[in-house]
Order: sequence, then C-alpha cells, then structure tokens
Amino acid sequence: MKTLTPSALSAQRTTIETSDHRPSLDAFCVPQFDAQSLPHALILEVFVPGVDAHGIDIAIRGTDLFITARKTHFVRPNWQALHLEAAQRDYALQLRLGSSLDVNQLHAELNDGILSITVPTLAINRPPARERTDLAA
Repeated sequence: MKTLTPSALSAQRTTIETSDHRPSLDAFCVPQFDAQSLPHALILEVFVPGVDAHGIDIAIRGTDLFITARKTHFVRPNWQALHLEAAQRDYALQLRLGSSLDVNQLHAELNDGILSITVPTLAINRPPARERTDLAA
C-alpha cells in the first residue's frame, strides 16, 4: 500500500492549477470510481489497475478535481499492433467537488490498483457532534 500524504502528493506532481492546461481526453479512458459522501468527508475510490504511485497526477483547480493515472507502458522487442492501444490507455477523471470540502487537506492512498482519496469537509460545514446523555436518572 502506498500512502500519498500532502507532502508526498507534492512529490507526485500534485498541483493546484490556475491555468486552463489540461491533457487531451481523447488519449485517455475514464476509470470506474465510487464516491461516498459522509458528514465529515468525501471518500472516492478510483479503480486504476496497472498504475503505480509515480504515474498518478492529482490537480485541483477551484472546486474541480483532476486525476490523471498513467500506466507503465512496456515496449516488446517483437512488438506488432494487435489492437492493444485501447487496453493500454491511461486514465483521466474530472470531478466537481463543491465548495464545502477542504481540498487542502486531501489525502490519497494507492493499494492494488485502487486509489482512495479522502477530502474532509470544512469545519464550518460539519454537523455538530452529538452529545451523550445518560437516561438512567
């Protein structure tokens, strides 16, 4: 399991973008993903088989999250085109997160081809903690 902490994310080419430069989506396929909204965080699981931690690029621009996951491509010495191009395409995903999430506290982990991303909600948007009351009086 590879944990990508905020400092490791910086080392893994995570950027907060201000320009309009995005990779062409024609060369990519959209990965399967699962999103779970909890009161304290948004949890994303993005399925990117064949990708290692060095191939992941997470960029945030405003409320948009851009994930690019590049596979390691092996060129065989006796290579011939056998319609493998589609199976070897890299992954690109764009999601609009909204303004209630603290994208600066984003945490990502890569484990067996599953990229888990946790984005906590802003403290002002969290529901108050429930107080425990003893009913035995």
